[in-house]
Amino acid sequence: MNPTPSHRLRLMLVTDRAACRGNLIPTVRAALRGGVTAVMLREKDLTIDQLDPLALELREATRTAGALLILNHHVQMARIIEADGVHLGWRSVSIREARRQLGPETLIGISTHSLQEARHAEESGANYVTFGPIFPTPAKQGLVETQGLDALRPVCQTLSIPVLALGGIDETNATSVLEAGADGLAAIRALLTAENTEETARNLSRAVSDRF
Repeated sequence: MNPTPSHRLRLMLVTDRAACRGNLIPTVRAALRGGVTAVMLREKDLTIDQLDPLALELREATRTAGALLILNHHVQMARIIEADGVHLGWRSVSIREARRQLGPETLIGISTHSLQEARHAEESGANYVTFGPIFPTPAKQGLVETQGLDALRPVCQTLSIPVLALGGIDETNATSVLEAGADGLAAIRALLTAENTEETARNLSRAVSDRF
């Protein structure tokens, strides 16, 4: 059973300090004002000690905005700072182990890049998956094959847990992704490099609202 209503996963900002146009925290706050419903803290280059103050700032910001905070990979830190969830990748612990450590109320998501992976994630107890990259994106260039809308559709049709589309999603293509069946959008550069992050978030939020 998903412990979190799916509408709270409709628009997720995934952090990346290296891609951010300005300072990360003010940019995230602007995105939250614009309608972002979840923030995933994903800064792979930081040590635990470096990540901790950033996580605490984002915990305060998301809580104030009524949004979710999800930590990428770091299960123990998610428990310590009372994050709403953890997002797992191929180098992370298993879904079963994360559930054992975090309990039944914490959201557990996982990155997937095929229908087979997405099915396995649901069967293993994930509360949601990200699927992508849907469109070409610098973050995954040469690492993961672009999936496209045709690969997204059967994933959305098959899974009963929320599917968040990720990868190259912006204001120009968000509607097509939602029409393909995605339950939500996850964005990095579209929000972090925007001249006006709050307005961009508002436009993406409006696309989601129009769909649902």
